[in-house]
Parts: sequence; structure tokens; C-alpha cells
Amino acid sequence: MPYTINRTISGASFDAVDQRTRQALADKGFGVLTEIDVKATMKKKLDAEMPSYRILGACNPQMAHQAIQIEPRVGAMLPCNVILRQVDDAVEVSAIDPVASMQAIENDELKRVAGEVRDMLAAAIAAI
Repeated sequence: MPYTINRTISGASFDAVDQRTRQALADKGFGVLTEIDVKATMKKKLDAEMPSYRILGACNPQMAHQAIQIEPRVGAMLPCNVILRQVDDAVEVSAIDPVASMQAIENDELKRVAGEVRDMLAAAIAAI
């Protein structure tokens, strides 16, 4: 089972795709709680060069609240990560598939919520 929802965008800068991604997430009710600039971190910690790579920790508060009410320890698997990475002359955007990430938890109600979140994330990725 694929574990990410992906889209590759050509003809736009990394920063432009970042802005479009944040807007698409916001339009679907997600906020960005965390941000990790992996490229900068690897340079600082390892003096290693790599293409642009950013992790956005996206959260839809309503859906997160539902999930936590159903399964209190699910917070260990939140927020939903969305990555942007430079791939040649394009930027690939990948969001975690919540259904795939929740497979280890045997709770049908949680899986239903994960399906709704997957649909919301897929719509956001498609809208970039």
C-alpha cells in the first residue's frame, strides 16, 4: 500500500510551491504547526549538501480532536507530515496517507476518520 499522496510540480520555484502548498492546506482546514528545513539542518549538523527538502507538520484541529477522542494515544502519530523536495527541475509534494499510517491501530472508527483526512489531504495536494 502506498504511504504517501504525491504530486510533482514543474515550472515553479521551491518557495512558490511551498506557498501554494500552505494555501491549499489552509483551504482544506489544515494549519502548519511545525516546519523542518531538512536541507539547512543537514548542512548545519553534518556539513552535508542536499537539494531543498522541507517537512511541514499539518494539522486539521477538528479531525485531530476526533481522532484523539477515539484513540487517545494517536497523538504520537500526529500531525500529518507533508514534504516538499526538489527533484531535478521540479518540486515533489508528498503527504502522509493517514489510512496507511494508522494500519497498526485496530480501531474501525479511527480508520474512518483517517479516510476522511486522507480525502482532505488528497484534495489539498491536487489543488496545489
